[in-house]
Amino acid sequence: MKKETSFFAEGRQAVEKTIEQVIFASRWIQAPLYAGLILAGVLYAFKFLQHLWHMTWDLGHMTETQVMLGVLTLVDITMVANLLTMVIIGGYATFVSRLDLEGHPDRPDWLEHIDAGTMKVKLAGSLVGVSGIHLLQTFINIESLAPDGDYRSVMWQVIIHITFLASSILLAWTEKILHEKHENH
Repeated sequence: MKKETSFFAEGRQAVEKTIEQVIFASRWIQAPLYAGLILAGVLYAFKFLQHLWHMTWDLGHMTETQVMLGVLTLVDITMVANLLTMVIIGGYATFVSRLDLEGHPDRPDWLEHIDAGTMKVKLAGSLVGVSGIHLLQTFINIESLAPDGDYRSVMWQVIIHITFLASSILLAWTEKILHEKHENH
C-alpha cells in the first residue's frame, strides 16, 4: 500500500511540474505582442517623418501658431514613441525574458530598476505628458476649436488631463508605499 501511495505521489508531482512549466512558458505568448508594438513604432516613425516633411515643405505658408502646433505634434509623436519603447523593452524584460545587455554601451539605465509597478508609474507619467501636449495644442488653437464660444470639449480635455494627473500621483504614491513596505520586511 505504501508503494502505491508513493507511485501516485510521484505521478501527481510530475503532472504538477508539467503544468507549472506550461504556465511559465505561456509568457512567450506576449512576444508577438511586443513585435507588433515594434511595428507600430515603425509606423509612428513614418508618420513623424511625413509630418516633418509637410511642415518643411509648407513652412513659408505657415503662421507662427501653425509652426508651434506642428512642433507640438512632433513632440507628441516622440512622446508616444518613447512610451512605446518603454512598454516594449520594459514589458518584455519584466514579463517575458531578461534582456542580455550587460556591457552594452547603449543599455538604458532605467532598465535595471524596472518592475511592473515602476513601469505602471512611468507609463502613467508619460500619459500625463501626452495629455498635457494635447491640452497645450488645444489652448493654442482654441479659437478654431471653439469658434462659437462653446468650450465643453476643452472642459472635458481639462477634466481628463486632471484625472490622468491625479491617477498618476496616486499610482506613484501607492508604489512608494508598497516599496517601503517590502523594504521594511
